[in-house]
Amino acid sequence: MDKYPSQLLSRAVEEFGKLPGVGSKTALRLVLHMLRQEKDRVQSFADAITHLCNEVKYCLVCHNISDHDICTICSDPRRDATTVCVVENIQDVMAIEHTQSYHGLYHVLGGVISPMEGVGPSDLQIQSLVDRVGEGVVKEVILALSPTMEGDTTNFYIFRKLADADVVISVIARGIAQNDELQYTDEITLGRSIINRTPFKK
Repeated sequence: MDKYPSQLLSRAVEEFGKLPGVGSKTALRLVLHMLRQEKDRVQSFADAITHLCNEVKYCLVCHNISDHDICTICSDPRRDATTVCVVENIQDVMAIEHTQSYHGLYHVLGGVISPMEGVGPSDLQIQSLVDRVGEGVVKEVILALSPTMEGDTTNFYIFRKLADADVVISVIARGIAQNDELQYTDEITLGRSIINRTPFKK
């Protein structure tokens, strides 16, 4: 006997269960919730996901998610274009923006160097950062990666790649506990870590 009374239900539960942090029970609950909704609401939900997958862009400058080729942060003339904050992912951009303590630009690496997971420098947006700094506009690069072994390894690799560039390289203050994910840090601590950044040391 199948686990579910319908193959359609089974497939939907299976797909929801592929989402991070969603187990089979939660997936079933979400699917049954969707079934109780009006069809136009379900269709609206499906359309939003489809449009996201088909139409979302990545900023050509910083690699943040965007509706256009250049994101709203990079195209904002009020932002300080001489300062670039290097982060691991898009969630980190949102976390720092939430603090309202930083007014420069960003550079999203798309991860951190992790040999155990097969992620090397060429898998990340490191060369585009080097090229961006080489254009001469950027005066300070803030390394704002999570204080993990992988984050520290990536910080040091970027530091070496930019060693000959005429830029100040700083790192966020260690108000964040070792092994903490940046995106889960409270706003006050994260904001202070940006403001109280220090020069990068080997």
